[in-house]
Amino acid sequence: MTMMERAAEEPQVTYKRVLLKISGEALMGDQGYGLHPPTVARIAQEVKSVHDLGVEICMVIGGGNIFRGLAGSAQGMERTTADYMGMLATVMNALAMQSALEALDIHTRVISAIPMDQVCEPYIRRRAVRHLEKARVVIFAAGTGNPYFTTDTAATLRANEMTCQAIFKGTKVDGVYDKDPKKHADAKRYDVVSYDEVLQKHLGVMDASAIALARDNNLPIIVFSLDEPGGFRGILAGRGTYTLVKG
Repeated sequence: MTMMERAAEEPQVTYKRVLLKISGEALMGDQGYGLHPPTVARIAQEVKSVHDLGVEICMVIGGGNIFRGLAGSAQGMERTTADYMGMLATVMNALAMQSALEALDIHTRVISAIPMDQVCEPYIRRRAVRHLEKARVVIFAAGTGNPYFTTDTAATLRANEMTCQAIFKGTKVDGVYDKDPKKHADAKRYDVVSYDEVLQKHLGVMDASAIALARDNNLPIIVFSLDEPGGFRGILAGRGTYTLVKG
């Protein structure tokens, strides 16, 4: 195969730098708690397939599979302490994903908003941008480093700081619906929905702070199914089923 033919076979990607946001629960597989290594490895393979297209990728992973600050607070734990525990859970998930990506020969950096130099790098914006420019996958951990902010808000903040062209929100369903498709057979999926409509109808894409921050900076959010093999790569190549949230 000639170089020209090989280039013709490669799909033309829509975005050159993106942030992938997934929940901690996405790493559980069919378990009720913790990490499921085969599931982590499968998601890492999805990331690699996009990285192989030359797309610069950063990630934010939630911590709900290990500890959720809001749930701890609801059970009587002091909210700030509970939120910091949740942030530490995201570091554990980030390290697990880093290990899975490096097993695929993808250079990866975990960058934490809470300094813990023995296990990951502290957050320095210019350094993080440089990692992306060097084709390293960057995983942002510990949220924003502040209590009362979710990893959704952290994802939107980091995506803006890294000048990402879009946020990809990997979920259990293939987009945003007007009601829960697992409970309602007549649920309708949106192809495109506005930030304001997401907020007004409480569509549950991300929390209100994250949506408002994306809207204020005109940052599109693409909601897709992380369970669909090749879905992440397909959307970047202009295929697949998803919902686009934009202005």
